[in-house]
Amino acid sequence: MSATRLLVLGGVRGFGRAHGYEVRRELLSWGSDEWANVNPGSIYHALKQLAKEGLLRVYEVAEGDAGPPRTDYEITEPGEAEFFRLLRAAIVEVNVPRPELLSAALGFLTELPRDEAIALFERRLEGLAEWRASVVPHLEAGESAGGERPGFDHLQELLGWWVHSADTAAAWTRGLVERLRDGAYVMAGEAEPPRPAPAPGPTEG
Repeated sequence: MSATRLLVLGGVRGFGRAHGYEVRRELLSWGSDEWANVNPGSIYHALKQLAKEGLLRVYEVAEGDAGPPRTDYEITEPGEAEFFRLLRAAIVEVNVPRPELLSAALGFLTELPRDEAIALFERRLEGLAEWRASVVPHLEAGESAGGERPGFDHLQELLGWWVHSADTAAAWTRGLVERLRDGAYVMAGEAEPPRPAPAPGPTEG
C-alpha cells in the first residue's frame, strides 16, 4: 500500500477542489517528504494516476484574473471510497519497519467516527501482538544458539529492535484508544464543542 496514494487523496478531499500546487504545498508542510518520501514529482504523478483511475475529477481552468491556466482536482465518489479503504487499512495493517503508513493515516484520524477509530486501533493492537509473536521465536532461537552462526550474531539486535518497536507501538496504541474513549479530538459526525463566552469587560462609570 502506498502512503502517497492515501496522502494525495486525503489532501484533495480536504480542499474540496484544489490544483496540484495546493496539494503539494499542504503535504510538504506536513514534512511528508521526510517521513514518507513524498516528493513533488510523486505528488503530481499520483494526481494524474488517480485521475486516470476515476478517483479524482479533473477541471482544466483557463488563464484569467486568478492566474495562469491550471488543472484542478476534486475527489469522486469512488475516490472517497478508496480514501477510506486506504485509511482503515493503514491503521489496521501492522508494518513496523514502514511507519510512514500509520503516519499518513494519523493525519486523517478525525475523518473517522470515534467508535470506528477505536475499533480499528484495537484491531491494530491484535496485529501488533501477532507480529511480535512471530518474531520472538527467531530471537529466542538465536539467543540459544549462542555463537553457532559467526558473522550473523549481530542480527539478534535487529530482531530485538523489532520486538522493542512492537512493544512501544502497542503501548502508544493503547494510550490513543484510551484518549479517544475519553473524548479526545472532534471526530467525524461530532459537533465542535461550544466556545466559552468571553469574559465581560470593565463597565464604564
